[in-house]
Order: sequence, then structure tokens, then C-alpha cells
Amino acid sequence: MSQLQQSEPAVESFADVGAEQGPQVEGRTPWQLFWGRFRHDWVAMAALVWVILLIWAAILVPLFVRFVSHRGPNAIRPELSNDFNIPVIGPGTVFWGGVDSLGRDVFVRTLYGARTSLQVALLATAISVVIGLAIGMFGGYFGGKTDTFTSRLTDVFLSLPVFLLAIGISASCGVSIEGCLGGFLKPGVWLVTLIIALFGWTYIARIVRGQTLSLREREFVEAARATGFGRMHIMFREILPNLVAPLIVYTTLLIPVNIIFEASLSYLGVGIPPGTPSWGQMISDATGGQLYFLAWWMLLFPGMMLVLTTLAFNLVGDALRDALDPRSGR
Repeated sequence: MSQLQQSEPAVESFADVGAEQGPQVEGRTPWQLFWGRFRHDWVAMAALVWVILLIWAAILVPLFVRFVSHRGPNAIRPELSNDFNIPVIGPGTVFWGGVDSLGRDVFVRTLYGARTSLQVALLATAISVVIGLAIGMFGGYFGGKTDTFTSRLTDVFLSLPVFLLAIGISASCGVSIEGCLGGFLKPGVWLVTLIIALFGWTYIARIVRGQTLSLREREFVEAARATGFGRMHIMFREILPNLVAPLIVYTTLLIPVNIIFEASLSYLGVGIPPGTPSWGQMISDATGGQLYFLAWWMLLFPGMMLVLTTLAFNLVGDALRDALDPRSGR
């Protein structure tokens, strides 16, 4: 009996030592899980840095013009081009991006073009997300005739020739300064933004509808319904938070699409007016008369910025999709 009593403290001390030396399990928040997966993708991190730098450059470009270049985006200097409107000043220490056929600073206009493209793309994406979220969530949750109406409405917009309609609307509203609809749609950034948002909500509505159809049958929604909460509470407090992750991913992927959309309209001359710098408009100026053969910088800088920006947003969107998906295995 005494031997048994003497062995008990040894067992307890061994258990204590094992507990002290064993691995400690720490809980991690969803944000920590997301960031831990996202930051290991160095390509996505580089793309995110580029996007952040571009946004800051677009915001601070007036300060650059005021204190560094001292040349606005529309400052015309005819003496910097020859009699054939071919620029004679290329990239250098004075003009970082050279000049165009009118003697305007290409680098400054490229930075202002970034401001225009980001402004149009971000605002049009935000409007598209709001419209698509409302139509998709209401149709998916209520079902029945509401779902049939919203689904058929989405199908109608998906069947339209989007680019041709955008060209027609922009051209018809840009004929005069008064615009159309009693002056509500005037030529400029706002007109291009509304045109892009008008046709950009359809895929968001499809995604939100499918997610809502699945979420409304989940146990936590049934529990909220049994507790006595109303439909609005269930949609905006139970279902909407579970739609944030796919919305973030698709929003990030929609921004470069809208940037290309705006650049395409401006390239064709029916987008941003000539007084506002735009990447598509600058590319159109470089290709007109094949000036890029003699003044390659007119095409290089806006084209490079357009490619790098759309690529960066797509890489960030792909990385967000993988990081927010717990089944991705990253």
C-alpha cells in the first residue's frame, strides 16, 4: 500500500511536465486565416502594392503637377512638334514620358488617365454591385413570381449586345452639350459611369441569387425564422453577411473589366470627352496616323499602364478567391 502511495506523485509530476511541454493550440480569427493564406502569394502581394501605388498616384497627381512638372494635362505646346504634328521630344529628364502631337506631357496625362479610369471603374462597379445585390437577393429569397421576374429581367440584359448599345447611348447623349433626358445625362465621366453600370450588374445578380437560394434553407436561417424575425431582418442580418466573401471577389474581378470597357469607349471616341485625359483616348491618339511608329512613347505609357492595372486587379481577385475559400488548400 505504501509503495502505491509513493508512485502516485511520480505519475502526477510526469503529467504536469507533459502538459507544460506539449504544443499549445491557439484559436485564429477568420481575418487571421484569410491574411495567412493571402500574404503567402507573393505575386498577389506585388499586384496589391501596384494597385495601392496607382491609387495614391491618381490622388496626388495635382501635387506632382504643381511642384514637379509645372505642366497640366491639357497644356498645349505646338513648338514641341514639327509641321506634320509629329512630336520631337521623347522621354527624358524634362518630359518623363515625352510629349504627344500637341506638345502635351504624356506622363502627366497618363497619371490623370489613371484617375479617370479608376474613378469610372470604381463608381460603376459600386453601382453594379448595389443593383445586382438587390435584384439577386430579393429574387433568391422570396422565390416564386419575384424570382421569375428578376431572373427573366437578368436574362434580357444578358441577351443584349452590350458594347453596341453602350456605343449608341454614349454617341446619342454626347452629340450636344445638353446631353439627353433633359440634361440628366451629359457627356463626361458620369455618362460613361452610368452606361457601364447599366450593363454590369447581371453576373452579380446571378451569383447572389444562387448563394441566396442555398443560404435560405440553412439551419441558422430556419432558426431565425422560428424565433420570429421578419424577412428584412433575415435577409440583411443573416444572409447578407454570408454574401460578403463572394461579393468582394467578384467586385475585384469586375473592376478591370470596367476599366477596359471605359478605355474601349474612349478609344472609339464615344467615351470620355477630349478635355479629360483617358488611357483609351491616348491610345487612340497614338494609333491615329500610325504616330506610334515615330513617337513610340505615345503608345507605350498608356498601354503599359492599362495592361499592368488590369492584370494587377485580376491577380488580386484570384488571390482573394483562394484566400477566402477554406477548401482551396493554400
